[in-house]
Amino acid sequence: MDILIIDDERSIRLTTSLALENEGHYVESVDCSEAALRRLREEKFDLIFLDLRLGDEDGLEVLPRILEKHPRQLVTIFTAHASIETAVKATQAGAFDYLEKPFTPDQLRAILVKAKKALATQGEVVRLQETVQELKSEASQNTPPLDFASEDTRTNQEFDTLFRAAASPASVLILGESGTGKSVIAREVHHRSHLREKPFVTVSCPSLSRELLESTLFGHIKGSFTGAVKDTWGKVHAAEGGTLFLDEIGELPMEIQPKLLRLLQEREYERLGENKVRPANVRVIAATNRDLAAQVAAGEFREDLYYRLNVISVRVPSLRERPKDLVRFAESYLIHFSNQIGRKLRGFSPEAMRVISTHSWPGNLRELRNAIERATILARGEWIEPIDLPRPEASETIAAGKSSQGTGPNVGGEFSLDQLEEAHMRRILEWAPTLQEAASILGIDKATLYRKRKRFGIS
Repeated sequence: MDILIIDDERSIRLTTSLALENEGHYVESVDCSEAALRRLREEKFDLIFLDLRLGDEDGLEVLPRILEKHPRQLVTIFTAHASIETAVKATQAGAFDYLEKPFTPDQLRAILVKAKKALATQGEVVRLQETVQELKSEASQNTPPLDFASEDTRTNQEFDTLFRAAASPASVLILGESGTGKSVIAREVHHRSHLREKPFVTVSCPSLSRELLESTLFGHIKGSFTGAVKDTWGKVHAAEGGTLFLDEIGELPMEIQPKLLRLLQEREYERLGENKVRPANVRVIAATNRDLAAQVAAGEFREDLYYRLNVISVRVPSLRERPKDLVRFAESYLIHFSNQIGRKLRGFSPEAMRVISTHSWPGNLRELRNAIERATILARGEWIEPIDLPRPEASETIAAGKSSQGTGPNVGGEFSLDQLEEAHMRRILEWAPTLQEAASILGIDKATLYRKRKRFGIS
C-alpha cells in the first residue's frame, strides 16, 4: 500500500515508517496538516496514520478536512490517550480505526490487514462502477464490438491460441497491420483472463517523447527533469495487479528497452530520478504493426526483450486475408450504423457488395467501419449502392504511397523524406473521418499532427 504518516514527533515518524517499509509498503511522512493536505492534493494514498495531538492542532479537526476532499480515504488515528470516548469521537468523525501509542508490530499489522480488506471492498465497488460506465461507453460508441468468430481457419487458430493463453500470466505479443483491432483484442484477452477484475492500462509508445514516455511508464520524482514539479506514479503503478498494454511496442525507444526488460524479467522498476527499486505485479500485452524480428536483425530492437515479449505470439490476419469475414463485418456494421441513426436500409446491392469484396482494404477494419458508416449516412435509397461508398482508388493510392493522379512522390523514387511524409499525410487527411483518426493512423498525437499540418501548409 501507499501510506502517509502525519505526526509531529520525528521518532514516531521514523519508527513507524521503518516498520511499514519492512512490511513492503511505500511510506511518506509529514509533520503538520498543511504539508499533509498538500501531498494529498498531489498524490493518492491508500492509508493515512494521523496523530490525535498534532502539535497545536487537533487531529479530529484535521480529519474532516481530509475526508472532505477524499471521502473514501482510510485514516487511522494515532493516540497516546486511548479511551472509549476517543474511539467514539474518531469513528463519528469518519476515522477508519485508531491505534494506541506505543503500539506493537502485531497491532500495526492488524491495522494493515484490516485496511487491505477495506480497500478490496472499495475496489470492488469502484470496479463495478467502472464496468457500468464502460458498458455505457460501449453502447454509445460508433463501432459495434469486434466479432471474434471467423470463417477463416487461420484466423480461428490465431484467436484460439490467444484466448487459451489468456488465463496464464505469460506475456503476449499481438502482431498485425494497422486497423486490424489489436487494441480491442488485447482488452478481450484481459477480460478472458484471471485479471479481468483488475486494471487494464494502455500506453501508446509512439505518442510521446522518450523522456515523457519513460515518465509515463515508470513515474518520476520531483525535479527529475524540466517540468517535473511533483512526484508522479506511472502506468506500471496504475496497472498493479492487472494488465499493462503497450501499443505499438515497435516504436519503443532503445533507451527505455532495458528498463522494460527489467520489468518483465525481474518484476521490478524505478521511477525516473529515483534510486528506490519497487516491485511490480503486472501482466504485459504488447502489440505492433512492425516486423520485430527484422528490427532485431537491424539492431533497432533488443533481442532479449523480443524473446521476453514473444512468449505467446499471434498474428491478426488483415481483412483482405479474410474474404468470408469481410462480408459479415460489412453487414454487421450496416445494421449497427443504420440502427444508430434510425435509417431503414435493406442491405447492399449486388454491385456495392462486389465493390466491397474486391477492394483490398489497406486500412482493414478501421477503413471498413468508416466506409460503411459514411455509406449509411449518404445512401439515397433502401440499398447501399457503389456511389455511396468511398472511391476504392483513394485508399489503394494511400497504400501505394502515391497520389491518385500518379503525380505525387513514390516510395523508392528520388524524393526527400519530407516530401513523402507530406504526401502521405495529405492522403490520410483526405479520407480519415476525423483528425483523431488521422493521428491514430499516422501514429502521432493530435498536437503533433497540428504542428506538421502547419509546417506543410495543409489546411
